[in-house]
Amino acid sequence: MTRAFITGITGQDGTYLAERLLADGVDVHGLVFTADATSPQVPDAAVLHEGDLTDVGATAALVRRVAPDLVFNLAALSSVARSWEDPDAASRINSTAALGLLEAVAALPGDVRFVQASSAEIFGEPASSPQDEATPIAPVNPYGIAKAEVHAAVGVRRAAGLHATSLILYNHESPRRPTRFVTRKITSTVAAIARGDADELVLGNLDARRDWGWAPDYVDAMVRAASADVADDYVVATGESHSVLDFVAAAFARAGITDWEGLVRSDPSFLRPADATELVGDASRARARLGWAPTVAFVEIVGRMVDADLA
Repeated sequence: MTRAFITGITGQDGTYLAERLLADGVDVHGLVFTADATSPQVPDAAVLHEGDLTDVGATAALVRRVAPDLVFNLAALSSVARSWEDPDAASRINSTAALGLLEAVAALPGDVRFVQASSAEIFGEPASSPQDEATPIAPVNPYGIAKAEVHAAVGVRRAAGLHATSLILYNHESPRRPTRFVTRKITSTVAAIARGDADELVLGNLDARRDWGWAPDYVDAMVRAASADVADDYVVATGESHSVLDFVAAAFARAGITDWEGLVRSDPSFLRPADATELVGDASRARARLGWAPTVAFVEIVGRMVDADLA
């Protein structure tokens, strides 16, 4: 039986990935910081191991004991805003720990596949849109810097013979997205307004434009990349750009609120020190080589999140 090891198994992508792999008959193992921190959405069939990813030696020993065929590194300090608040943690978790895991996998015998969850934030403020795998890497925040370091290391290990893939993931959402992220903050607050439990939605930059996809689609790209004959870097994106204000409008529309402009305001304290104006990806390589394509449109993604928060 194929065995997979997932870091970040309690997160949005980790829970969807565990479900998908188990449905495919894979023996799934995951790393959790403590047993009581486990998400209720992690399938019971997954075998969980307590540990700290930043303890590189202990993680390497665990990887040797588990002896996986597939390794997915999804663990991260995943908020760009939080990376500004704690850049040291962003570096330790998103870079140093990930590099240690990559080296532990490279030391395993046999044909072991490694998939790194990279990010469009490695492109920083790109000069043109859409971005693809050849776009210059020039991060503008601590999160992007850490992700860029590991993205480069994956390429080095791949050149040395490891089946290592870096997926440059653009924003992807679902009802499992924590409320500290702007998209879920929008949908949960709109739902609260619809119920009469809140009277306004306060955000930062309403004009920032992003490429938003459906999280299970992006997990599908991870599985396809791990099983591909040849490893490579892949942009995973929808190719469509929408503003934060577009997201707000779609959320209020789904909740049945038509007169909402006076319910939304921008607070300068929520603005980031540096924020890309627009990030939108060209996933042509993933389409051509992995047979991957997004399946859920932007408005429906927002709608499903609002529906879940209303429920």
